[in-house]
Amino acid sequence: MKTLTIFTPTYNRAYCLGQCYESLKRQSNNDFVWLIIDDGSTDDTKNLVQSWIKEDAISIQYHYQENTGMHGGHNAAYRLIKTELNVCIDSDDFMPDDAVNHIISFWKSIGDKKGIAGFIGLDAYKNGEIIGNKFPKELTETTLEEIYYKYKISGDKKMVLVSSIVKEYDPYPVFEGERFVPLGILYLLIGKEYKFLCLNKVLCIVEYMEDGSSRNIIKQYFRHPKGFQYARLVTLKHSNYFKVKFKNAVHYVSHSIQLCDINFLRKTSKPFLTILAIPFGILLYSYVLYINKVKK
Repeated sequence: MKTLTIFTPTYNRAYCLGQCYESLKRQSNNDFVWLIIDDGSTDDTKNLVQSWIKEDAISIQYHYQENTGMHGGHNAAYRLIKTELNVCIDSDDFMPDDAVNHIISFWKSIGDKKGIAGFIGLDAYKNGEIIGNKFPKELTETTLEEIYYKYKISGDKKMVLVSSIVKEYDPYPVFEGERFVPLGILYLLIGKEYKFLCLNKVLCIVEYMEDGSSRNIIKQYFRHPKGFQYARLVTLKHSNYFKVKFKNAVHYVSHSIQLCDINFLRKTSKPFLTILAIPFGILLYSYVLYINKVKK
């Protein structure tokens, strides 16, 4: 059995998925399987992937499902993965030629893995520029939340997860009529019980596409209030940082206004903080409503 699953949730991305495929064919270490989660694509994705499977250059597993959004793609991947490790490479991103080798060799070099849920590597742009900061040399293990709020390390990072540990946690909820739940809540929950190691190697080359989630976050925010409200509740309950809790309380109020949720104070684990956030939440909701009207 392979050591690593590289999984790629995709929706109508046949036009750019080949970039990821070509990068995986160039890997110096082939101890991986590429799991493609086709989240209801209506383009030529299936035929394209079938042609790659016939080519037999790398090990590919293809799974088609009805469209549930990015988090639904992650749910399917975590359910199907059988390898020890997994990493998500989005359909518009790709891996440097030595990324798999860095992952496998680093993991094999670790002695005692008890209490370790995986490790965190770096993302970079196509020009080689690392996104945000590298990890300080003295920082060996941490959580994703600590990286940003304790050590003030900026920029997107790449999570390599121990598959058996991920499977301990409930899947992301799927809300009727919505297609988005922020993925970071899983990493937050894992960080309450486990640590992540730090790897100062680029594991993913990132390209922010015009139709990607990163460039359309305000629209996502407005279209998927239940998913965002759920994520705010989880973060309010489990974050270790007041700044993060208050920010999420403000957003929670905003989502609750949009949903006309009169019971929002009963749902939160931090009712007094949420009350303090109400004026800011009203302002935020007004701003988001205005921005979405302007962009229509």
